[in-house]
Amino acid sequence: MRNLDCNALIDEARFNPFHWRVLFWCALIIIFDGYDLVIYGVVLPVLMREWGLTPLQAGALGSYALFGMMLGALFFGSLSDRIGRKKVIAVCVILFSGVTVLNGFARNPTEFGLCRFVAGLGIGGVMPNVVALMSEYAPKKIRSTLVAIMFSGYSVGGMLSAGLGIVLLPAFGWQSVFYVAAIPLLLLPLILKHLPESVGFMLRQGREQEAREVLQQVEPGFVPQAGDRFVQALPAATGAPVLQLFRQGRALSTLMLWLAFFCCLLMVYALNSWLPKLMTSAGYGLGSSLMFLLVLNFGAIFGAVGGGWIGDRLSLPKVLVGFFVMAALSISLLGFKSPSPLLYALIAIAGASTIGTQILAYACVAQFYPMAMRSTGLGWASGIGRSGAIVGPLLGGALVAVELPLHYNFMAFALPGAVAALAMCFVYPRRAGALPLAEAGV
Repeated sequence: MRNLDCNALIDEARFNPFHWRVLFWCALIIIFDGYDLVIYGVVLPVLMREWGLTPLQAGALGSYALFGMMLGALFFGSLSDRIGRKKVIAVCVILFSGVTVLNGFARNPTEFGLCRFVAGLGIGGVMPNVVALMSEYAPKKIRSTLVAIMFSGYSVGGMLSAGLGIVLLPAFGWQSVFYVAAIPLLLLPLILKHLPESVGFMLRQGREQEAREVLQQVEPGFVPQAGDRFVQALPAATGAPVLQLFRQGRALSTLMLWLAFFCCLLMVYALNSWLPKLMTSAGYGLGSSLMFLLVLNFGAIFGAVGGGWIGDRLSLPKVLVGFFVMAALSISLLGFKSPSPLLYALIAIAGASTIGTQILAYACVAQFYPMAMRSTGLGWASGIGRSGAIVGPLLGGALVAVELPLHYNFMAFALPGAVAALAMCFVYPRRAGALPLAEAGV
């Protein structure tokens, strides 16, 4: 009889079609997750004109989805460690996809805001769970890269939202871009069929045969023997799940990760919500302003994948420090008159170092916490960070309302980047590792 560490088996596995399948379905979910979120920035100039919204009202309306995301991340992140990630992902897809379609039928700001809030519950809840699932099954040597590639779907969704906005808004109105969100709802049966459950959850539930079958797909060369028993390097946490995030020397790092998430998401959602409007106010046409939003999300893909590749070779927290510094500098420069090529380059860098850094931050948190509390850690980091996402659109609305010079708006958006860089200096990855098997009582 052998005690086999399933974490070690996954860590050393060779990348194969199983990993491709997990990557594909998780990325597809994130693509539409990003689409449903960025869509507000796309329709914002039209809604302000059609419904006569003031900048402060528009900022508040944009925050409804983000408030829902905060609650969704906190609730569904912890719930999945108890009932399984697959069930929670299905519920979240139904919420964010189905209710976003209903958003297209909203007749006034109240109905629109209510739909955005409910959709936000699903958007916020699905993020920590797909990140945790991808991180759990990714081989250790390419884990940051795979999580970054998967989460780059968020930026693809943002680009899709901006691109379809350019095409659909003039021809079919703002409602049409919301109807596209029905696609993941139609694909849900395939998602449930092909997406695996967390192997850690299956073992905690005593479903060893199912876990054995999944692990044979993870590493086809693995040949189980009769009587083999699968174990994890760290037993399931006992007591309140949130309190586990502050034990075994994780307290300071947990708080600093929460602060970095807050600052990062403030920058991301301030830019996604207000970049088109600010650029329209600066004299650019709506089509050009939406193109800036597309470039912002395009740059995020390169930032996430490149940062993930570097993070697999260096300390991921150190990579995040550098990216946050880059974000502060590039956003600060956006408010000054620049030639078009330089302006597009700065927007791409800002996307790489804000949205791209958000993706890397999720990968960092996924690696920081042991498997038994990974979704809880991701959910709370994301949920606390969502308060920054709520502040972002409100801050943008307040700045536009007082009619400050353009560069002051962008300098206000850039300041959180410097704070986040400082916070990441106090995250200690050496304290994130699971206990050795002997200490875990295995």
